[in-house]
Amino acid sequence: MLGQFLALTKPGIIFGNSISVMGGFFLAAQGAFDPALFLATLLGLGLVIASGCAFNNVIDRDIDALMERTRNRPLVRGTITPATTLGFASVLGLAGFALLLIGTNLLTTGLAAFGFFVYVVLYSLWTKRTSVYGTLVGSLSGAVPPVVGYCAVTGHFDTGALTLLIIFCLWQMPHSYAIAIFRFQDYQAAGIPVLPVVKGVKTAKHHIIGYTLAFIAAALSLSLAGYAGAGYFMVALGMGFYWLYLGFKGYRTQNDIRWAKRNFGFSILTITVLSVTMALTAYLPAALA
Repeated sequence: MLGQFLALTKPGIIFGNSISVMGGFFLAAQGAFDPALFLATLLGLGLVIASGCAFNNVIDRDIDALMERTRNRPLVRGTITPATTLGFASVLGLAGFALLLIGTNLLTTGLAAFGFFVYVVLYSLWTKRTSVYGTLVGSLSGAVPPVVGYCAVTGHFDTGALTLLIIFCLWQMPHSYAIAIFRFQDYQAAGIPVLPVVKGVKTAKHHIIGYTLAFIAAALSLSLAGYAGAGYFMVALGMGFYWLYLGFKGYRTQNDIRWAKRNFGFSILTITVLSVTMALTAYLPAALA
């Protein structure tokens, strides 16, 4: 039963977002380290994300039953009731926000609440089912974690925080469109209006190229604005342009599903490497940092 409750929190999402939180946190810390602040930020936001994912399980239980990828989730199988899940999600959320409020600052807590609201209300309850722009709305919530990490250290929202928000928003778009391409039949069966289903796979490929280019520009601007150094710049440049190269390969592929899975996989590698490089930027030799 413990495993069923753990599944409600979507551990993979929590893990991925934890890496981006650390990227933002250590980028802002610039070599300083406050263990209590770090743990409060990481654990607090982790609980908030787990809460949002649990609420999402309740909201999506009808469409989850229609998709192959999600039809074995606890609420679909009936191993956990919606009422129990709502209680579980509420406890996680209250604990997470309390930890952030006590251990970080009001701005950080407010940003976490903003991301939670966007994911649960604007995305899960509304735009995911009604608009092709649901992906864009969801990208905003997915971009909040590194900003939370950054603002936990600085206590204010500055150009660095805004740049992180833009970088991670833009990254989410080609990443999500790749998922929508190789999960095309699932989204179509559930009636979810993602871009490939509504406008076609070819149009989604055009958008992947456009958003990847915008992501590269935003990622490089973190160095150009002085928040990260030459080492980060070279990593962002190399990862970004190889991701762009993979995007262009989509126009020549004979197997859209295989290509989309490869693009998706590299998108995860890209944002993970950039987050780690952000975290290390203050510890690299002066020539690279």
